Amino acid sequence: MNFDTILIDKNDGIATITINRPQKLNALNEITILELSKAFEMLENDRKIRVIVLTGSGEKAFVAGADISEFANFTPGEGEILARKGQEMLFNFIENLSTPVIAAINGFALGGGLELAMSCHFRIASDNAKMGLPEVSLGVIPGYGGTQRLPQLVGKGKAMEMIMTAGMISAEEAKEVGLINHVTSQEQLIDLVITIAQKIMKNSPVAIAAAIKAVNANFDFSKNGFEVEIEAFGDCFSTNDFKEGTTAFLEKRKPDFVGF
Repeated sequence: MNFDTILIDKNDGIATITINRPQKLNALNEITILELSKAFEMLENDRKIRVIVLTGSGEKAFVAGADISEFANFTPGEGEILARKGQEMLFNFIENLSTPVIAAINGFALGGGLELAMSCHFRIASDNAKMGLPEVSLGVIPGYGGTQRLPQLVGKGKAMEMIMTAGMISAEEAKEVGLINHVTSQEQLIDLVITIAQKIMKNSPVAIAAAIKAVNANFDFSKNGFEVEIEAFGDCFSTNDFKEGTTAFLEKRKPDFVGF
């Protein structure tokens, strides 16, 4: 499948999606959101892909925000449709993928860009990265899940401050408040992400998928996270990966997981 705004590279079970609009600092527009949605769906269904990495092209930005020119003249109804469609098509979709998704934040991650990074399962940033939700400075609020995911990651108070001031924080501060997991140089960013991805790939894909489902259930008020965990734990006992993992442990060898 050919894309206009993103690039996809597959290597040894790791797929890297690069948002490729450097002239716009990789800003999200309707086409990019659609293409990202299709790319994630394609990779989710590719059994050879065990980890997905999401990053931006160039050295300045992961995603510097949404393309404001596309919605500057929207009506309230059109704005609601924009947010709902984006959340369902991409942001919520990424969060609930069974394939682990790591955001490699290589520069500015602002507005929709930070919301995109927060929808990934975790985040690693280069030391030049800046993050923030500046929407209130435009007379609007985050619409792609930012008011929900940011408090989950950094706590209500810090999220309120970041949203209401519309300010940016550095990569080091983002790490301190739990928004990202690691900070490294821009030159070493992808290498670090790949190293962590390779650690993930040593483990059972079916168990990882179950763990993602259980963790996400904790943040879904319509679900009992403990019940989801109990059921997912039990389901693991029927998988070939469980049989392989326990057998390998007892035989004192490394497991060879098949992903089902």
